[in-house]
Amino acid sequence: MKIMFNKLMITLVASVWAYSLTYSPAQAQPTPTPTRPASPQQPRAVLPPKPGEKVSPETPNIILIVVDDLGWGDLGKYGQKLIKTPWIDKLAAEGMRFTQFYAGAPLGNASRSALFTGKHTGHTYIRGNMPASLRTIDIVIPQYLLGNAQYETIAIGKWNLGTKGSPGEPKKKGFNHWFGFVDQIHANNHYPEFFWRYEPGYGSGPKKYLAQDGDIRVPFNANGQRRGYSTDLLTTAATKAIGLYKPQWFRDNRPFFLYLSYTAPHINENLAQKTGNGWEVPTNQPYSGQKWPRPKRSKAAMITRLDSAVGMVMHELKKHDMDEDTLIFFTSDNGPAQEGGSNPAFFQSAGPFRGTKGHLHEGGVRVPMIVRWTGKVKPGMVSDEILAHWDVLPTILSAARVSKPREIDGISFMPTLLGIGQKPQHEYLYWETHQPEYGSRQAARKGDWKVIRKALGDPLELYNLKRDPSESQNVARNNPEIIKEFESYLRSARTGSRLWPIRQPKQTARR
Repeated sequence: MKIMFNKLMITLVASVWAYSLTYSPAQAQPTPTPTRPASPQQPRAVLPPKPGEKVSPETPNIILIVVDDLGWGDLGKYGQKLIKTPWIDKLAAEGMRFTQFYAGAPLGNASRSALFTGKHTGHTYIRGNMPASLRTIDIVIPQYLLGNAQYETIAIGKWNLGTKGSPGEPKKKGFNHWFGFVDQIHANNHYPEFFWRYEPGYGSGPKKYLAQDGDIRVPFNANGQRRGYSTDLLTTAATKAIGLYKPQWFRDNRPFFLYLSYTAPHINENLAQKTGNGWEVPTNQPYSGQKWPRPKRSKAAMITRLDSAVGMVMHELKKHDMDEDTLIFFTSDNGPAQEGGSNPAFFQSAGPFRGTKGHLHEGGVRVPMIVRWTGKVKPGMVSDEILAHWDVLPTILSAARVSKPREIDGISFMPTLLGIGQKPQHEYLYWETHQPEYGSRQAARKGDWKVIRKALGDPLELYNLKRDPSESQNVARNNPEIIKEFESYLRSARTGSRLWPIRQPKQTARR
């Protein structure tokens, strides 16, 4: 199996370039025709394996799809009216859609750190967007899956939790195969001139394959050319990896964990500074005829192209009869961005919520979460349970029949997915975020109540999300006992951090 994987990745470079010349989202996948879903099998609880027990073929493949800066309201199933997302909507129709799911943070690096460590931003090591690496002691999803579960682990796309040579680089964090971007700046160029690839060496003698650890050039994007679009290239890499696991291989070999992390719809910040339109996409189809400003057409086209990419992943699973063998998670790292020439209000990208990326209001941290596991999760389900990215790790481990680690904040929402057992419930959710221009900000939610502290020393703002989902009415003055309770949470929820202390904004010592 390892030799097969290495053969795949050796030929991958050539194939993604050829594919990039012919890829067209509109041609690659037709708009899905709604069909009556098959009745799901009766779900069963998945128990941890006994010591020495061989992993059952029922242990699913797991695909975790994370996109960048996609707002809660950017998808059709979440109320979007102007941007077409038929494939992701189909994924939701075939699985469960969560309406009160939260990002780990309002910024990407910290959000991904919470997602992979199972710890909220009061405990996870990376709590902001300044360059930082996970430490050797920080254990993440693929490392748990490499143990008793014996998963093949693959990462494709954006990582942001450790660059080359750092303790947090993908190969040191449990990924056997890596194909993606060096860092955030590298990822934000949607026509990259190179990818960073890691593959271990296998075998001996004439069948020996040398280890690969370095940059792979993209000739079609060299010297200013723009012919290999990152969303398309990453999708090709993902479908090639999935194609290795025909059903017979799945029965005879260990399952895989695939982390597929798209840059889209994050803007190209350099392009935005030059042109005012950071939504970098090969074509504005199918929105070229719309009388919208160009940045808005480009944003819509980027999201629809991303949707088609997800459709190709779904198609590949269907092609190999792997739907029932594969558990899929789809989410975004934070809310929609304000920059790049497109006001999120035009598409209502944050839905009915206040705030955008970087802010602790609902629009910055409430994100889509869709989970499909054919035959296990009933189709068309909607959950309003209050959950967050740090709950993904224990949920994945539950599916893989790996015991939950004690030191995390997350709880498994597998009972919710399967419709059996006691539903998970947090006492409260906690966030903190750190930006030089804003200083440190904190927020917490318990039940319908949510507090936000916008700067060190500022009084808490209090909102009742059930009555006031747009967070327009600060009712802190009328609820001193609730404020007192949340003050306690904000003090106790975090551990000290030399890298991320609670501090004032740079501009002033006090606002």
